[in-house]
Amino acid sequence: MCGITGAMYFEDREPSESMLKNMTDVIIHRGPNDFGYWSENRIGLGFRRLSIIDIQEGHQPMANEDDSVWIVFNGEIYNYKYLRDMLQAKGHRFKTHSDTEVIVHLYEEFGEDCVKQLRGMFGFVIWDRRKKRLFGARDHFGIKPFYYYNDGRRFLFGSEIKSILAAGGVERTINSESLLNYLTFQYVPEPSTMFRGIHKLPPGHYVTVSYDGDMSIRRYWDPMLAPEERPFEECVEQIRETLRDSVVHHMQSDVERGCFLSSGIDSTAIAAHMRSIEPIRTFSVGFEGANNETVIARQTAQALDTEHYDKIITREDYFATLPKAVWHQDEPVADPSAIALYHVAQLAREHVTVVLSGEGADELFGGYRIYCEPGSLAPVERLPHGVKRMLHALARLLPEGMYGRSYLLRGTTPLEQRFLGNAKIFTEDMKAEVVRADREMLRSYRNPFQVAKTFYDKSLHLDPVSRMQYIDMNLWLPGDILMKADKMTMAHSLELRVPFLDVELYEVSRRIPAKYRIAEGTTKYVFRKAMEGVIPDFILNRPKLGFPVPMKDWLKGPQGKTVLEQIAGSGIEDYFRMEAVEAMMSRHQSGQGDYARRIWTIYMFALWHTTYMEELPDRTLAAAL
Repeated sequence: MCGITGAMYFEDREPSESMLKNMTDVIIHRGPNDFGYWSENRIGLGFRRLSIIDIQEGHQPMANEDDSVWIVFNGEIYNYKYLRDMLQAKGHRFKTHSDTEVIVHLYEEFGEDCVKQLRGMFGFVIWDRRKKRLFGARDHFGIKPFYYYNDGRRFLFGSEIKSILAAGGVERTINSESLLNYLTFQYVPEPSTMFRGIHKLPPGHYVTVSYDGDMSIRRYWDPMLAPEERPFEECVEQIRETLRDSVVHHMQSDVERGCFLSSGIDSTAIAAHMRSIEPIRTFSVGFEGANNETVIARQTAQALDTEHYDKIITREDYFATLPKAVWHQDEPVADPSAIALYHVAQLAREHVTVVLSGEGADELFGGYRIYCEPGSLAPVERLPHGVKRMLHALARLLPEGMYGRSYLLRGTTPLEQRFLGNAKIFTEDMKAEVVRADREMLRSYRNPFQVAKTFYDKSLHLDPVSRMQYIDMNLWLPGDILMKADKMTMAHSLELRVPFLDVELYEVSRRIPAKYRIAEGTTKYVFRKAMEGVIPDFILNRPKLGFPVPMKDWLKGPQGKTVLEQIAGSGIEDYFRMEAVEAMMSRHQSGQGDYARRIWTIYMFALWHTTYMEELPDRTLAAAL
């Protein structure tokens, strides 16, 4: 696991070593073990390394035998040994045993199609000296980040936005459309970022940039589901075999490894497979109260016979780490569980360098409760269009909170107009009340439903549950789940691996019928059946909790006043109506409603604004440079 960065000029000019050093030093947390730079006319590459595989020989930037192809690579390729053997049989000669060099020779052999051979997580850039062309790629699911900036004079890239900012000459301006979408999604959907002009290369895409600045982005892989009728037991057996194979591949490393362990089925499944191979260490965190995950995690660890470590996060611990976590995130992510992830990563790094985790299982196998909705709404959705239109109009007249109102409204609203993924914080009407934006902007921007429409249009042939999963695979998974997983673990120089997000396992999951994924009112039904006999029975049918952060209660107490003061002092009054924010906090604290998630979304933007728009030159980058 590492950090990459670099620059390409569209004129005869060589990137300076001082600039590359600045861009690389600011991400030292991604790779404290080694660093390197390489440059020539028009191109410069920078690298920070966290040594995991081939510790002695994996120095980057790395080149082929005649220095005609150079690479900087962040990630792990789990089928690199197979690929190495295949390439050697074709006559390629290797000087290291690293997975990085495999990509170099794979590019020589297959060109841009090299990405289709890779099984793993990656963000990399190759400089082809013969073709005078830059080639960059991001892995299938978006496990590893890839940011870029192109102002027509130069192309900057990096594993983190802060590297691009460290290059100098990049204006820090907020993208208004990104802010409006963030308020609904709680993250900025790909390919935009909160910074105008800085973009994310979407998952499953590669970019090419020519010597004179022509840039092209193409999709090489699409997580489209393809359900097909087949025996239930066949699906169960394939899941068992392929998940175990994925865990085995994800355990490749030359350093100590462990596993995050919550109270749910996903991380338990990973830990159980790891423990069947070798003794392991497991890690969990929780909060005081009824939903303290460490209690069940400790019981699970005892049942699996792991060396277990856990920690209770206090309110003081949680809020004290916010400035560091926000700096590491690069752009605001208003998922309260991200901070819990920061703490469990900190705990794990005291003992291991690599952890495996359960991210992706819900998207692959249908694990979110919202995926049960199409089944529960079916009686209403089957009604004639005219009847549904009448019921919808009547439901809107019913008092807010009246029993049955929400059910009728959702059942008479098309899926494309009600589901945006696993977060929908602010509606458009709510934004109009709290955001300082003219009505025309609110009417004309590419809003969340238009963002989702791209994926709804491609999935018209699928059943509703599969369409919802496809939306989450393209929006929620890379935008929230994987973004926080990468940033919060790399903040502690900890490599996180996600065996569920494996292309081989996905080929199995994408073909499972929806009736096996959601059955008998149970999410991940076929996966639960596949894990019978693998994980403890008391975990098999536990409801999903995630990291249940007690934010609602915290904001009702004195912490709410502190949060409001920090929002007011963050310099965001040009974007938000402070009187509306204060009114939300007042209603929340007086028990007139639960506004915790909306307040938190604004609060995280405020902290990010303070860090990246107000203080960054003096407090962060200047110190790093």
